[in-house]
Amino acid sequence: MTARTPPQAPAPGPGAASAPPTRAERIGDAALDLLVERGMRGLTHRAVDERAGLPQGSTSNHARTRQALLETAVRRQAEREAQVLAPHELPPPGADPGLLADALALALHRYLTDHRALLVSRYELALEATRRPELRGFFDRAGSAFRDPVVAMMRGAGSPAPERHALSVIAWCEGLMFSCAAGSFHAAVPSRTELRTGFDELLRGMLTGPTRQTAGARPDGPSRCPS
Repeated sequence: MTARTPPQAPAPGPGAASAPPTRAERIGDAALDLLVERGMRGLTHRAVDERAGLPQGSTSNHARTRQALLETAVRRQAEREAQVLAPHELPPPGADPGLLADALALALHRYLTDHRALLVSRYELALEATRRPELRGFFDRAGSAFRDPVVAMMRGAGSPAPERHALSVIAWCEGLMFSCAAGSFHAAVPSRTELRTGFDELLRGMLTGPTRQTAGARPDGPSRCPS
């Protein structure tokens, strides 16, 4: 995927003030844009200065080392992803699982339609974190801002195993997003209704538990045929 201009953050809601981006945000946005367009090799201090329209040396003053520049990109990635679903669009704790499915489908559909570049930059950073132990911890801490709320939502929805079920939900989302952004389904983005149906099936399977076994059925295999 090629981006010619820095990815834009979602427009603020009605009545919200639109503050100009700070220098740190401009640097972070430029870094993410370069990751999308050129990959990790294209992310340099000089290239960020040029893309952000800043005087040479501005990025080096903000993030002197390669590690600091990568941390700046991860931090901005987390900030931008947090804007995909506004806080008022999240279901309250203990809400009906249907509301949770609605919110998750909305967020996933926005990623796949309006924020596909954010997925590409996230994959670049995630792969780099596997090669840089010093980045791994920083990347994981940033990711906990998304993982922990899902655990809380699953617990509030009545999950008997919220940690495990949160992992299943996140893994399902990540797999679907990769398939539709960079995998074999990149040309076929599911509709919001289709995503809603998928979440409903997933959550219903986790929250209602396994189907009760019929009389005479063996727990470790198929039921015996009557003789």
